Amino acid sequence: MTTFTIPAPVEKDANPQPLPWRRMAWVTWRHHRIALGGVAVFLGALAVWLWIAGLQLHHAYAAAIACHPAGSTACSELVIIFDTTGGMLKGGFVLQPLPALIGAFVGPQVLAYELETGTFRYAWTQGFRRWRWTLAKLVMLGVAVTAIAGAFSVLVSWYYQPYLDPGRLYDPTSPLLHWLFDLRGVAFAAWTLTAFAIGALAGMLIRRAVPAIVATLVGYTVLAVVAGNLLRADYQPASHFWQVQWIEGGGLLALSALLIAATVWLVHRRAA
Repeated sequence: MTTFTIPAPVEKDANPQPLPWRRMAWVTWRHHRIALGGVAVFLGALAVWLWIAGLQLHHAYAAAIACHPAGSTACSELVIIFDTTGGMLKGGFVLQPLPALIGAFVGPQVLAYELETGTFRYAWTQGFRRWRWTLAKLVMLGVAVTAIAGAFSVLVSWYYQPYLDPGRLYDPTSPLLHWLFDLRGVAFAAWTLTAFAIGALAGMLIRRAVPAIVATLVGYTVLAVVAGNLLRADYQPASHFWQVQWIEGGGLLALSALLIAATVWLVHRRAA
C-alpha cells in the first residue's frame, strides 16, 4: 500500500529579510529619477548661463584691474562696464530661492505622493519595513540633492569672485554679505538639504503633494529670515568666512537630521 505524505503548510515569514541596499537604491532611483533628473537639468541650464555670463564678467574685471592710470577716463569707463556686466545676477538675489525650489520639488514627493495615491501600501510590502524604507529614501535622496547643490555652489563661487576680491573694486567685507554668503561654500548645499528635509516632513504631515510644496516654501522662508537675523554674517570680518560657513552648515545639518528623524518616526508611528 502506497503512503502519501502531505507536506506541512509553509508559514509566511512575518519579518521577511530586508532587501539589499543596492536594490533599495535602484527602487529609489526608479521612483524619483524624474525629480532628480529635473533638478540636474535645471541646475545644468543655470550652470551654462552662469559660465557664459561669468566669462564676460571675469573679462570685464580683468580689463578694469589692468587699466592704468586708475583715475583716467578710459579706466573709469572700464569700471562702469564691469559694474553693469553682472546685470540681474549681481548681488545674488536671483539665485537665493534655489535651495527652497529644489527642496520643494523633491522633498514632498518622497512621501506625500504615495500617501495621497495609496501606493505606499504596495511599497511597504517589498521586503523593507516602512521606517527603513523611509530612512533609506530620505538618506539617498538627501545625499543626491546635497551633492548636486554642492557642485553648483562651486560655479557660483567662481562667478562672484570678481566682486569678492579684497582691496580692488569692492569692500573686502563683501564675502560675508548675507545674499552672497548663503550661495557659496557649504552653506548653499546645507540650505538645500534643509529645504529637502522640510519638504519630506511636510509631505508626511500633510499627505498631499501640492499643499506640502507650499508649506515647504513657507517654512523655508521663515527659517531663512530667522537664521539671517540671528547669524548676521555681514557683521563678521572677512577672515571669518569659513568659520561662519561651518557654523551655519553644521547647524543646518543638525536641523536636517532632526527633521528626517521626525519624518521617519511619524512614518513608524502614524502611517497606516
